[in-house]
Amino acid sequence: MARIAPLAPPYEADVEKALRTWMPPGVAQEPLALFRLLQLHPELASRMRVVGTGLLAHGELPALDREIVIARVTARCGCRYEWGVHAAVFAPMVGLKPEQLEATVTGDSRHPVWSERHGVLIRAVDELHDTATVSGETWAALAGHFPAPELLEFLVLAGWYRTIATVANGAGLEEEPWAVPYPGR
Repeated sequence: MARIAPLAPPYEADVEKALRTWMPPGVAQEPLALFRLLQLHPELASRMRVVGTGLLAHGELPALDREIVIARVTARCGCRYEWGVHAAVFAPMVGLKPEQLEATVTGDSRHPVWSERHGVLIRAVDELHDTATVSGETWAALAGHFPAPELLEFLVLAGWYRTIATVANGAGLEEEPWAVPYPGR
């Protein structure tokens, strides 16, 4: 049971309108529990939507790289909620394979499913998770694969999804019923 209950229908007109801005056009599905939770604080929700949408729809990182980072960050945070949503919705869209998804939870940067480039991303996420920084060696390896704007975006993306994981875990959000099950359940 969630510690802070997300909004539930029927919604007031202004809430319905705000929730629909979070969802892609034409989607009939109920807005995500995370969005319904955030909408308890409309001003905060509106600010967070801008950052989240910007990272997902307008970023410079290749989509596959972005989803590997998100999956690893949420896995390292033990955020079953956000990991499962991205595994169900975004992973298939960007070509992230089931064995790669599982490796974001159960493997490390040397797992055989990872290319050199993706292994460096995993290593960098792990270092950020453990120390809130990236070692010089790992940074040099990242810089060999990504230009400065993408490196900056990587740092923001990793920090953003740590924040999302903190909100989802702290509020006790239950996994969406259609989400991909977290490995090892």
